[in-house]
Amino acid sequence: MGFKLGQNVKQEVQSGKKDSLTRLLQTEVTWFGTFFGNKKKEDFYTEIGVLLKAGINLRGALTILKDNQNKEKLSSFFGSMEEALVSGKSFNEIIRDRKEFSEYEYYSVKIGEETGNLIKITEELGKFYTRKNEQRRNLMNALTYPVIILTTALLVVVFMLRMIVPMFEDIFRQNKVELPAITKMIISASNFIKDYGWVVLIVLLSIAVLRKTFSKKIWFRRNKDYFLLKIPYLGQFIKTVYLSQFTQAVSLLTSSKIPMLNSIQMVKKMISFIPLQEALTNVEAGILKGLSLNESLKANKIFDNKMIALVKVAEETNQTQFIFERLNEQYNIEVQQKSKLLSTLMEPLIIIIVGIFVGVILVSMYLPMFRLSSVLG
Repeated sequence: MGFKLGQNVKQEVQSGKKDSLTRLLQTEVTWFGTFFGNKKKEDFYTEIGVLLKAGINLRGALTILKDNQNKEKLSSFFGSMEEALVSGKSFNEIIRDRKEFSEYEYYSVKIGEETGNLIKITEELGKFYTRKNEQRRNLMNALTYPVIILTTALLVVVFMLRMIVPMFEDIFRQNKVELPAITKMIISASNFIKDYGWVVLIVLLSIAVLRKTFSKKIWFRRNKDYFLLKIPYLGQFIKTVYLSQFTQAVSLLTSSKIPMLNSIQMVKKMISFIPLQEALTNVEAGILKGLSLNESLKANKIFDNKMIALVKVAEETNQTQFIFERLNEQYNIEVQQKSKLLSTLMEPLIIIIVGIFVGVILVSMYLPMFRLSSVLG
């Protein structure tokens, strides 16, 4: 997504872009989602902010975005927004009427227009989605290589159970060798894969295909999110990612002079992580009962002591925006550190686990061979 302006504006837009290979790796896959995902929103708000800051009005900014799209769908999307603006709708009404945008974006833009801070709001929304996409990439980078190793190792184990173990089984059966318990267990696993392997594969493929359908079900999302939280280290990492998003959103809203209760209500609608949504519902109820924000946070385990202590300081000193900005920075640093450590730890752990599986298979096959050699001898 690009546009033609003066040299200073072009440098400001291009300064955040990387080489073509990096952009390709960071492209958001939208086969099963909206075409206007988080990566597109990052570009949209960043470039709208730059254009408005350069003195171009909102209609002109949308025209520039529309004219510089390579894809017809995006060009039509921005064109329809421009037409709605010309017809008399405000920018926040345009955002509200399109399903691609969230209520969080709608209220943020509405506040920006009402207070005359639309430039700042669009810049902050661009930063919000930049950081959100960066956190997503950190998670993907941390998991991609270990997942590749795990998948390859599982294929090796399945190959051994499906092809190698049956060969040994035939030898043992022909020579009527008494099999130890571990060998019988491995042979049973081999027979299961031989008889029901295709069924298991079809079930896994069906789950992958129906994932989008299941993800719309509240019960599925709740069970999945709470299960993820229980996974050692990974659960803490995921929680930190969402707390980072939460603190950044609250910082943006409080900077726009939004009351804390309204901020909590808006952020709750924006975040898709069920445990945090339910915790924010409890926080909202606590504030309505007259409790302070730090007291409301304290009643929910998902918020750590660091956040509760600093929020208490923020309420006493009336520095809510500053404190949430600092919290956001700390959580971002923590996310980066944990993503690197997660990648470092998972690789050797997977290798050890797979090595144990392969070792068990080999030992189970070689134990009867010793008995067979004594029989033949």
